[in-house]
Amino acid sequence: VTCDGSWRRGSVVPLKANVDEALADVDLVDHVLVLRRCHNDIGWKKDRDVWWHDVVPKASADCACVAMESEAPLFLLYTSGSTGKPKGILHTTAGYMVWTAHTAKNTFNLRADANQMYWCTADCGWITGHSYIVYGIMPNRVPT
Repeated sequence: VTCDGSWRRGSVVPLKANVDEALADVDLVDHVLVLRRCHNDIGWKKDRDVWWHDVVPKASADCACVAMESEAPLFLLYTSGSTGKPKGILHTTAGYMVWTAHTAKNTFNLRADANQMYWCTADCGWITGHSYIVYGIMPNRVPT
């Protein structure tokens, strides 16, 4: 899942082009779901790429959870590299997600039945963005 681009510091970051480059030597991905966001020109792989607006409205709202091992990789985030070469930090599923869900719920008083909307100004590329835009908020069933 990607989008055509994203804005950062007044310029469009070519996310779709980055995905295309990352997948150039990989034969594991059947489809790339692309959201039109910035309306920048993008490359298109006819047999692989699919527009979000063509498929999401037709999709079922039901999505069963997939069982995961507690130590299964959740995401890899790289340090900034300010003290040398960036280092990849692997976060696993249960420990990270359970703790961020707990801290988000109790720090921000999140309640799924309270018609809340949560906003975090952090960058998704930082650990705070991962924690309090995605992994800590979604298990609490609060839109972000």
